[in-house]
Amino acid sequence: MSVSTPQARQWVATAWGPPDSWEFVEHDTPSPQEGEVTIRVLAAGVNPADAKHVAAPRTGIELPVPIGYEVSGEVSAIGADTRIGSGAVDIGDEVIAFRVRGGYATEVIVPAEKVFAKPSTLTHPEAANLLLVGTTAAEMLAVTGAAPGETILLHGASGAVGMSVLQQARLRGIRVIGTASETRFDEVRRFGGIPVEYGPGLADRVRDLAGDLIAAALDAAGTDEAVDVSLELVRDRRRIVTIAAAGRAEADGITFIAGSMPASACFRDEVRSELIALAQNGDLVVPVARAFPLDEAPAAHRLLATGHPGGKLALVP
Repeated sequence: MSVSTPQARQWVATAWGPPDSWEFVEHDTPSPQEGEVTIRVLAAGVNPADAKHVAAPRTGIELPVPIGYEVSGEVSAIGADTRIGSGAVDIGDEVIAFRVRGGYATEVIVPAEKVFAKPSTLTHPEAANLLLVGTTAAEMLAVTGAAPGETILLHGASGAVGMSVLQQARLRGIRVIGTASETRFDEVRRFGGIPVEYGPGLADRVRDLAGDLIAAALDAAGTDEAVDVSLELVRDRRRIVTIAAAGRAEADGITFIAGSMPASACFRDEVRSELIALAQNGDLVVPVARAFPLDEAPAAHRLLATGHPGGKLALVP
């Protein structure tokens, strides 16, 4: 089954390098095979990994590389005898897809098991940014064993992953002290966190706020300060996790996770349905700072690279 669409276009990396070197090209979308669906993209999530993974040559990856891992849109074609990850599907259904290839596009063919019904509570730009940060946040909480009643320290609390950690921790009864710039304190409070400004004296400020033991530390910032303060405040190094300081993790014996690691990929696939249900219930929201036209993908990444976009970014065809 299918509906006709104009010639599809997508962003690809034709050489290793920054987003300004990517090309926006026409591409074919043949009929999906069994186990596949075609999605008319209505929003693509913008993530640091989109640029990081094509910045330099990677073993086993050949150019050109289609860009984009996460989309929201409408089903425009369905392979024979195919169901999606959330069940039955029809043409025109609104869906999201995560851990796909080539999401910066007007239309994309994806494995059906990666596709789920879109939460009706979210706009397409919000839905296109739900799962990468959401599953990352869920894994950070899981690998540190954060439990109800505990107090944890979160570095980078006002960033995209941080805001998802705050919401998921609040639902579990976990108290979070989150680092942020003072201008972002209200965002941290909005999602249930206790804000603290990073910079010299951070460990003492956290102690003043904690009132008791910091059980675990989650680093979404990747700075030496984040790791050093975590090591100072958390007794068990196995309960310190970072998504941005791989070198320090190896040197200091803390945990590093990434979506490209088999264990992380497995966990993140398993938790998708839970996060979608939370979003559908209104318990997990996705703050979006700005939506860019699809043909302005490099501009979106220039803003993302500043480190202060103020929320998630999306590309809209």
